[in-house]
Amino acid sequence: MSERVLTPRNRGFLFLDSHPTGCERLVADMWQACPDSASVPEGAGPVALIIGSSSGYGLAATLAGLRRAGIRGVMVSFEKAPTERRTATAGWYRTAATAGIARDAGRDLVFLNGDAFSDAVKDQVADLVERRFGGRLDHLIYSVAAPRRTDPDTGTTYTSVLKPVGRANRTRTLLFDDQGVAEVREVETGPAEDDDVEQTVAVMGGADWERWIDHLAGRDLLGEGFTTAALSYIGSPLTAAIYRQGTIGAAKAHLEATARTLDERLGRTVGGRAVTSVNGAAVTQSSTAIPGIALYTGLLRGVLAEGMVPPVRQLAALWDQLTGAAPLSLDDEGRVRLDTWELTDEVQAAVAERWEAATTDTIDRLADLDWFRAEVRRLYGFSVPGVDYTAPVVTDVPWPAPDLAR
Repeated sequence: MSERVLTPRNRGFLFLDSHPTGCERLVADMWQACPDSASVPEGAGPVALIIGSSSGYGLAATLAGLRRAGIRGVMVSFEKAPTERRTATAGWYRTAATAGIARDAGRDLVFLNGDAFSDAVKDQVADLVERRFGGRLDHLIYSVAAPRRTDPDTGTTYTSVLKPVGRANRTRTLLFDDQGVAEVREVETGPAEDDDVEQTVAVMGGADWERWIDHLAGRDLLGEGFTTAALSYIGSPLTAAIYRQGTIGAAKAHLEATARTLDERLGRTVGGRAVTSVNGAAVTQSSTAIPGIALYTGLLRGVLAEGMVPPVRQLAALWDQLTGAAPLSLDDEGRVRLDTWELTDEVQAAVAERWEAATTDTIDRLADLDWFRAEVRRLYGFSVPGVDYTAPVVTDVPWPAPDLAR
Protein backbone atom coordinates (compact mmCIF):
# COMPACT_ATOMS: atom_id res chain seq x y z
CA MET A 1 0.00 0.00 0.00
CA SER A 2 1.26 3.45 -0.93
CA GLU A 3 0.96 5.76 2.08
CA ARG A 4 2.33 9.30 2.27
CA VAL A 5 1.71 12.83 3.41
CA LEU A 6 0.22 14.90 0.58
CA THR A 7 0.67 18.63 0.19
CA PRO A 8 -1.01 20.61 -2.59
CA ARG A 9 1.15 21.28 -5.64
CA ASN A 10 -0.44 23.32 -8.35
CA ARG A 11 0.03 25.31 -11.52
CA GLY A 12 -2.63 27.98 -11.33
CA PHE A 13 -5.99 26.23 -10.92
CA LEU A 14 -4.59 22.81 -11.87
CA PHE A 15 -3.36 20.57 -9.03
CA LEU A 16 -0.90 17.76 -9.66
CA ASP A 17 -2.17 15.43 -6.90
CA SER A 18 -5.45 14.78 -5.10
CA HIS A 19 -6.09 13.91 -1.45
CA PRO A 20 -8.13 10.71 -0.96
CA THR A 21 -9.38 11.53 2.56
CA GLY A 22 -10.23 15.08 1.57
CA CYS A 23 -12.20 13.85 -1.45
CA GLU A 24 -14.03 11.33 0.73
CA ARG A 25 -14.93 13.99 3.28
CA LEU A 26 -16.05 16.39 0.55
CA VAL A 27 -18.46 13.78 -0.84
CA ALA A 28 -19.78 13.10 2.67
CA ASP A 29 -20.36 16.83 3.16
CA MET A 30 -22.24 17.06 -0.14
CA TRP A 31 -24.36 14.09 0.90
CA GLN A 32 -25.30 15.79 4.15
CA ALA A 33 -26.06 19.08 2.35
CA CYS A 34 -28.57 17.42 0.01
CA PRO A 35 -32.19 17.67 1.20
CA ASP A 36 -33.52 14.26 2.21
CA SER A 37 -36.82 12.81 1.01
CA ALA A 38 -39.21 10.11 2.08
CA SER A 39 -37.48 6.75 2.26
CA VAL A 40 -37.56 4.66 -0.92
CA PRO A 41 -37.53 0.90 -0.16
CA GLU A 42 -34.35 -0.91 -1.20
CA GLY A 43 -34.64 -2.15 -4.78
CA ALA A 44 -37.63 0.08 -5.51
CA GLY A 45 -35.85 3.20 -6.80
CA PRO A 46 -35.78 4.16 -10.47
CA VAL A 47 -32.97 2.93 -12.70
CA ALA A 48 -30.70 5.79 -13.77
CA LEU A 49 -27.67 6.29 -15.97
CA ILE A 50 -25.46 9.27 -15.14
CA ILE A 51 -22.73 10.09 -17.66
CA GLY A 52 -20.00 12.20 -16.08
CA SER A 53 -20.76 11.14 -12.51
CA SER A 54 -17.44 11.86 -10.78
CA SER A 55 -17.19 15.65 -10.71
CA GLY A 56 -19.05 18.94 -10.73
CA TYR A 57 -22.73 18.80 -11.48
CA GLY A 58 -22.54 15.16 -12.53
CA LEU A 59 -21.36 14.21 -9.03
CA ALA A 60 -24.09 16.39 -7.57
CA ALA A 61 -26.62 14.60 -9.79
CA THR A 62 -25.41 11.23 -8.51
CA LEU A 63 -25.60 12.13 -4.82
CA ALA A 64 -28.88 14.01 -5.17
CA GLY A 65 -30.36 11.11 -7.15
CA LEU A 66 -29.42 8.71 -4.36
CA ARG A 67 -30.79 10.89 -1.58
CA ARG A 68 -33.88 12.33 -3.24
CA ALA A 69 -35.00 9.49 -5.51
CA GLY A 70 -33.23 6.34 -4.27
CA ILE A 71 -31.78 5.68 -7.72
CA ARG A 72 -30.15 2.44 -8.81
CA GLY A 73 -28.18 2.02 -12.00
CA VAL A 74 -24.94 2.82 -13.79
CA MET A 75 -22.57 5.74 -13.27
CA VAL A 76 -19.97 6.50 -15.97
CA SER A 77 -16.84 8.63 -15.70
CA PHE A 78 -13.29 8.74 -17.06
CA GLU A 79 -10.60 8.93 -14.35
CA LYS A 80 -6.93 8.02 -13.93
CA ALA A 81 -5.78 5.38 -11.46
CA PRO A 82 -3.01 6.04 -8.92
CA THR A 83 0.57 5.32 -9.95
CA GLU A 84 3.86 5.13 -8.07
CA ARG A 85 4.53 8.81 -8.81
CA ARG A 86 1.06 10.32 -8.77
CA THR A 87 -2.15 9.98 -6.87
CA ALA A 88 -5.32 9.10 -8.73
CA THR A 89 -7.41 11.93 -10.11
CA ALA A 90 -9.78 13.51 -7.63
CA GLY A 91 -12.76 11.99 -9.46
CA TRP A 92 -11.36 8.51 -8.81
CA TYR A 93 -11.41 9.12 -5.07
CA ARG A 94 -14.79 10.86 -5.18
CA THR A 95 -16.21 7.84 -7.01
CA ALA A 96 -14.88 5.46 -4.34
CA ALA A 97 -16.50 7.63 -1.65
CA THR A 98 -19.80 7.79 -3.56
CA ALA A 99 -19.80 4.00 -3.90
CA GLY A 100 -19.46 3.70 -0.12
CA ILE A 101 -22.44 6.00 0.43
CA ALA A 102 -24.54 4.06 -2.06
CA ARG A 103 -23.61 0.78 -0.40
CA ASP A 104 -24.52 2.12 3.05
CA ALA A 105 -27.83 3.39 1.66
CA GLY A 106 -28.62 -0.04 0.19
CA ARG A 107 -28.59 1.19 -3.42
CA ASP A 108 -27.22 -0.86 -6.30
CA LEU A 109 -24.93 1.46 -8.25
CA VAL A 110 -22.34 0.18 -10.71
CA PHE A 111 -19.45 2.52 -11.54
CA LEU A 112 -17.77 2.25 -14.95
CA ASN A 113 -14.48 3.96 -15.76
CA GLY A 114 -14.12 4.58 -19.47
CA ASP A 115 -14.60 6.88 -22.45
CA ALA A 116 -18.31 7.72 -22.57
CA PHE A 117 -17.92 8.79 -26.22
CA SER A 118 -17.02 5.23 -27.24
CA ASP A 119 -19.50 2.61 -28.39
CA ALA A 120 -17.69 0.03 -26.23
CA VAL A 121 -18.77 1.83 -23.05
CA LYS A 122 -22.28 2.24 -24.44
CA ASP A 123 -22.40 -1.52 -24.99
CA GLN A 124 -21.19 -2.15 -21.42
CA VAL A 125 -23.90 0.07 -20.02
CA ALA A 126 -26.61 -1.51 -22.16
CA ASP A 127 -25.53 -4.99 -21.07
CA LEU A 128 -25.67 -3.94 -17.40
CA VAL A 129 -29.12 -2.41 -17.73
CA GLU A 130 -30.34 -5.52 -19.50
CA ARG A 131 -28.86 -8.12 -17.15
CA ARG A 132 -28.70 -6.38 -13.78
CA PHE A 133 -31.52 -3.85 -13.83
CA GLY A 134 -34.37 -5.65 -15.54
CA GLY A 135 -33.92 -4.20 -19.01
CA ARG A 136 -35.57 -0.89 -18.18
CA LEU A 137 -33.92 2.51 -17.85
CA ASP A 138 -35.96 5.31 -16.30
CA HIS A 139 -33.61 8.32 -16.35
CA LEU A 140 -30.42 9.49 -18.04
CA ILE A 141 -28.41 12.52 -16.88
CA TYR A 142 -25.78 13.75 -19.33
CA SER A 143 -22.99 15.84 -17.78
CA VAL A 144 -19.87 15.67 -19.93
CA ALA A 145 -17.20 18.35 -20.28
CA ALA A 146 -14.28 17.15 -22.37
CA PRO A 147 -11.48 18.65 -24.44
CA ARG A 148 -11.87 16.20 -27.31
CA ARG A 149 -14.08 13.47 -28.74
CA THR A 150 -13.47 10.71 -31.28
CA ASP A 151 -16.44 9.92 -33.50
CA PRO A 152 -16.96 6.12 -33.36
CA ASP A 153 -18.29 6.05 -36.95
CA THR A 154 -15.50 7.94 -38.70
CA GLY A 155 -12.59 7.75 -36.26
CA THR A 156 -12.22 11.53 -36.53
CA THR A 157 -11.07 13.24 -33.33
CA TYR A 158 -12.55 16.67 -32.65
CA THR A 159 -11.06 19.23 -30.25
CA SER A 160 -13.06 21.88 -28.40
CA VAL A 161 -11.76 25.43 -27.91
CA LEU A 162 -12.72 28.37 -25.70
CA LYS A 163 -12.93 31.28 -28.12
CA PRO A 164 -15.28 34.15 -28.93
CA VAL A 165 -17.01 34.15 -32.30
CA GLY A 166 -16.55 36.96 -34.80
CA ARG A 167 -13.88 39.03 -33.10
CA ALA A 168 -11.30 38.93 -30.32
CA ASN A 169 -12.51 39.45 -26.78
CA ARG A 170 -10.79 41.33 -23.97
CA THR A 171 -11.97 40.54 -20.47
CA ARG A 172 -10.80 40.69 -16.90
CA THR A 173 -9.85 37.44 -15.30
CA LEU A 174 -8.75 36.31 -11.84
CA LEU A 175 -5.38 34.64 -11.30
CA PHE A 176 -3.47 33.46 -8.24
CA ASP A 177 0.30 33.16 -7.85
CA ASP A 178 2.06 30.26 -6.08
CA GLN A 179 1.43 31.91 -2.69
CA GLY A 180 -2.29 32.34 -3.40
CA VAL A 181 -2.08 36.12 -3.93
CA ALA A 182 -4.82 37.30 -6.26
CA GLU A 183 -4.31 39.34 -9.39
CA VAL A 184 -6.93 40.83 -11.70
CA ARG A 185 -5.52 40.83 -15.19
CA GLU A 186 -6.96 41.76 -18.56
CA VAL A 187 -6.56 39.04 -21.16
CA GLU A 188 -7.38 38.87 -24.83
CA THR A 189 -8.69 35.76 -26.54
CA GLY A 190 -8.51 35.60 -30.33
CA PRO A 191 -11.63 34.77 -32.33
CA ALA A 192 -12.63 31.33 -33.55
CA GLU A 193 -10.98 30.40 -36.84
CA ASP A 194 -11.53 27.84 -39.58
CA ASP A 195 -13.65 25.02 -38.13
CA ASP A 196 -13.25 25.91 -34.42
CA VAL A 197 -17.01 26.24 -33.94
CA GLU A 198 -17.79 22.97 -35.72
CA GLN A 199 -15.09 21.13 -33.76
CA THR A 200 -16.37 22.46 -30.43
CA VAL A 201 -19.97 21.60 -31.29
CA ALA A 202 -18.87 18.08 -32.25
CA VAL A 203 -17.35 17.63 -28.77
CA MET A 204 -19.68 19.58 -26.48
CA GLY A 205 -22.94 19.67 -28.43
CA GLY A 206 -25.70 17.09 -28.45
CA ALA A 207 -24.29 14.49 -30.83
CA ASP A 208 -23.04 12.07 -28.19
CA TRP A 209 -26.12 12.56 -25.99
CA GLU A 210 -28.32 11.61 -28.96
CA ARG A 211 -26.04 8.67 -29.75
CA TRP A 212 -26.57 7.38 -26.21
CA ILE A 213 -30.35 7.56 -26.68
CA ASP A 214 -30.08 5.84 -30.07
CA HIS A 215 -27.94 3.08 -28.59
CA LEU A 216 -30.23 2.39 -25.64
CA ALA A 217 -33.40 2.64 -27.73
CA GLY A 218 -31.88 0.22 -30.23
CA ARG A 219 -31.59 -2.30 -27.41
CA ASP A 220 -35.20 -1.56 -26.34
CA LEU A 221 -34.03 -0.37 -22.90
CA LEU A 222 -35.95 2.90 -22.53
CA GLY A 223 -38.77 2.44 -20.05
CA GLU A 224 -42.21 3.97 -20.44
CA GLY A 225 -42.05 7.59 -19.32
CA PHE A 226 -38.23 7.67 -19.68
CA THR A 227 -36.75 11.12 -19.01
CA THR A 228 -33.35 12.52 -19.89
CA ALA A 229 -31.64 15.80 -19.05
CA ALA A 230 -28.39 17.29 -20.32
CA LEU A 231 -26.77 19.71 -17.89
CA SER A 232 -25.94 23.14 -19.26
CA TYR A 233 -25.10 26.73 -18.33
CA ILE A 234 -26.02 30.17 -19.69
CA GLY A 235 -24.38 32.55 -17.23
CA SER A 236 -24.15 36.29 -16.95
CA PRO A 237 -23.99 38.96 -19.68
CA LEU A 238 -20.58 39.78 -18.20
CA THR A 239 -19.16 36.48 -19.50
CA ALA A 240 -21.36 36.09 -22.57
CA ALA A 241 -18.76 37.01 -25.20
CA ILE A 242 -16.43 34.17 -24.22
CA TYR A 243 -19.15 31.76 -23.12
CA ARG A 244 -22.73 31.92 -24.39
CA GLN A 245 -21.83 33.85 -27.55
CA GLY A 246 -18.58 31.94 -28.07
CA THR A 247 -17.69 28.49 -29.33
CA ILE A 248 -18.95 26.81 -26.15
CA GLY A 249 -22.21 28.75 -26.48
CA ALA A 250 -22.64 27.36 -29.99
CA ALA A 251 -22.23 23.87 -28.52
CA LYS A 252 -24.81 24.64 -25.82
CA ALA A 253 -27.25 25.90 -28.48
CA HIS A 254 -26.76 22.61 -30.33
CA LEU A 255 -27.36 20.72 -27.08
CA GLU A 256 -30.66 22.57 -26.61
CA ALA A 257 -31.73 21.93 -30.20
CA THR A 258 -30.93 18.24 -29.65
CA ALA A 259 -33.12 18.29 -26.54
CA ARG A 260 -36.08 19.55 -28.57
CA THR A 261 -35.56 16.83 -31.18
CA LEU A 262 -35.24 14.12 -28.54
CA ASP A 263 -38.22 15.42 -26.60
CA GLU A 264 -40.52 15.06 -29.61
CA ARG A 265 -39.15 11.60 -30.37
CA LEU A 266 -39.35 10.26 -26.80
CA GLY A 267 -42.82 11.68 -26.31
CA ARG A 268 -43.96 9.81 -29.39
CA THR A 269 -42.21 6.49 -28.69
CA VAL A 270 -42.20 5.98 -24.89
CA GLY A 271 -44.23 8.87 -23.49
CA GLY A 272 -40.97 10.39 -22.27
CA ARG A 273 -39.25 13.77 -22.07
CA ALA A 274 -35.86 15.30 -22.93
CA VAL A 275 -34.74 18.64 -21.50
CA THR A 276 -31.66 20.68 -20.85
CA SER A 277 -31.13 21.78 -17.27
CA VAL A 278 -29.53 25.22 -16.96
CA ASN A 279 -27.56 25.26 -13.74
CA GLY A 280 -26.17 28.18 -11.75
CA ALA A 281 -22.56 29.22 -11.29
CA ALA A 282 -20.21 27.03 -9.27
CA VAL A 283 -16.48 26.44 -8.95
CA THR A 284 -15.72 23.33 -11.01
CA GLN A 285 -12.67 21.94 -12.75
CA SER A 286 -14.25 22.91 -16.07
CA SER A 287 -15.35 26.43 -15.16
CA THR A 288 -11.96 27.55 -13.81
CA ALA A 289 -10.49 27.09 -17.30
CA ILE A 290 -12.75 29.73 -18.87
CA PRO A 291 -11.41 33.32 -18.95
CA GLY A 292 -13.48 35.63 -16.75
CA ILE A 293 -15.51 32.90 -15.06
CA ALA A 294 -13.29 32.74 -11.96
CA LEU A 295 -13.54 36.52 -11.46
CA TYR A 296 -17.29 36.46 -12.03
CA THR A 297 -17.87 33.58 -9.61
CA GLY A 298 -15.76 35.19 -6.88
CA LEU A 299 -17.68 38.46 -7.26
CA LEU A 300 -21.00 36.61 -7.29
CA ARG A 301 -20.08 34.97 -3.98
CA GLY A 302 -19.14 38.41 -2.66
CA VAL A 303 -22.66 39.62 -3.47
CA LEU A 304 -24.68 36.56 -2.42
CA ALA A 305 -22.52 34.92 0.29
CA GLU A 306 -24.52 31.94 1.58
CA GLY A 307 -27.29 32.82 -0.88
CA MET A 308 -25.44 30.90 -3.60
CA VAL A 309 -27.24 27.62 -4.18
CA PRO A 310 -24.77 24.69 -4.19
CA PRO A 311 -24.92 22.17 -7.06
CA VAL A 312 -26.26 19.32 -4.93
CA ARG A 313 -29.32 21.38 -3.93
CA GLN A 314 -29.90 22.44 -7.51
CA LEU A 315 -29.76 18.84 -8.68
CA ALA A 316 -32.13 17.77 -5.89
CA ALA A 317 -34.65 20.15 -7.45
CA LEU A 318 -34.00 18.64 -10.89
CA TRP A 319 -34.56 15.10 -9.61
CA ASP A 320 -37.85 16.17 -8.06
CA GLN A 321 -38.98 17.40 -11.47
CA LEU A 322 -37.74 14.36 -13.40
CA THR A 323 -39.40 11.88 -11.04
CA GLY A 324 -42.70 13.78 -10.78
CA ALA A 325 -42.28 14.76 -7.13
CA ALA A 326 -42.57 18.34 -8.40
CA PRO A 327 -44.05 19.68 -11.66
CA LEU A 328 -41.67 19.91 -14.62
CA SER A 329 -41.13 23.66 -14.93
CA LEU A 330 -39.73 24.84 -18.27
CA ASP A 331 -38.88 28.21 -19.78
CA ASP A 332 -39.98 29.30 -23.27
CA GLU A 333 -37.07 27.36 -24.81
CA GLY A 334 -38.06 24.13 -23.04
CA ARG A 335 -35.25 24.32 -20.47
CA VAL A 336 -35.37 23.60 -16.73
CA ARG A 337 -33.95 26.70 -15.05
CA LEU A 338 -32.00 26.10 -11.85
CA ASP A 339 -30.10 29.38 -12.21
CA THR A 340 -32.84 31.92 -11.45
CA TRP A 341 -31.28 32.80 -8.07
CA GLU A 342 -28.16 33.97 -9.92
CA LEU A 343 -29.66 35.92 -12.82
CA THR A 344 -32.08 38.30 -11.12
CA ASP A 345 -31.69 41.93 -12.20
CA GLU A 346 -30.71 42.93 -8.66
CA VAL A 347 -27.95 40.34 -8.33
CA GLN A 348 -26.54 40.95 -11.81
CA ALA A 349 -26.49 44.72 -11.28
CA ALA A 350 -24.56 44.29 -8.03
CA VAL A 351 -22.05 41.92 -9.66
CA ALA A 352 -21.64 44.25 -12.68
CA GLU A 353 -20.86 47.17 -10.37
CA ARG A 354 -18.15 45.14 -8.65
CA TRP A 355 -16.85 43.87 -12.00
CA GLU A 356 -16.22 47.43 -13.17
CA ALA A 357 -14.47 48.30 -9.91
CA ALA A 358 -12.35 45.12 -9.78
CA THR A 359 -8.58 45.59 -9.84
CA THR A 360 -5.74 43.79 -8.13
CA ASP A 361 -5.89 46.44 -5.38
CA THR A 362 -9.66 46.26 -4.83
CA ILE A 363 -10.47 42.58 -5.43
CA ASP A 364 -10.02 41.57 -1.76
CA ARG A 365 -13.03 43.63 -0.70
CA LEU A 366 -15.20 42.96 -3.77
CA ALA A 367 -14.94 39.17 -4.08
CA ASP A 368 -14.92 36.38 -1.54
CA LEU A 369 -11.39 35.26 -2.31
CA ASP A 370 -11.00 33.04 0.75
CA TRP A 371 -14.05 31.07 -0.32
CA PHE A 372 -12.92 30.88 -3.95
CA ARG A 373 -9.39 29.71 -3.09
CA ALA A 374 -10.78 27.06 -0.77
CA GLU A 375 -13.33 25.90 -3.36
CA VAL A 376 -10.60 25.38 -5.95
CA ARG A 377 -8.47 23.42 -3.47
CA ARG A 378 -11.47 21.34 -2.38
CA LEU A 379 -11.91 20.18 -5.97
CA TYR A 380 -8.76 18.14 -5.33
CA GLY A 381 -9.50 17.18 -1.72
CA PHE A 382 -7.49 19.93 -0.03
CA SER A 383 -8.80 22.57 2.44
CA VAL A 384 -11.67 20.32 3.44
CA PRO A 385 -12.65 20.98 7.06
CA GLY A 386 -12.02 18.12 9.47
CA VAL A 387 -9.14 16.52 7.54
CA ASP A 388 -5.69 16.17 9.11
CA TYR A 389 -3.34 16.99 6.24
CA THR A 390 -0.24 16.19 8.31
CA ALA A 391 -1.21 12.51 8.53
CA PRO A 392 -0.07 9.95 5.94
CA VAL A 393 -2.85 8.70 3.69
CA VAL A 394 -3.25 5.61 1.49
CA THR A 395 -3.33 6.70 -2.14
CA ASP A 396 -3.89 3.39 -3.99
CA VAL A 397 -7.62 3.30 -3.35
CA PRO A 398 -9.29 0.68 -5.60
CA TRP A 399 -12.01 1.49 -8.10
CA PRO A 400 -15.35 0.30 -6.66
CA ALA A 401 -16.16 -3.18 -7.91
CA PRO A 402 -19.83 -4.14 -8.36
CA ASP A 403 -21.46 -6.31 -5.72
CA LEU A 404 -21.75 -9.56 -7.66
CA ALA A 405 -24.11 -11.00 -5.06
CA ARG A 406 -26.87 -8.66 -6.25
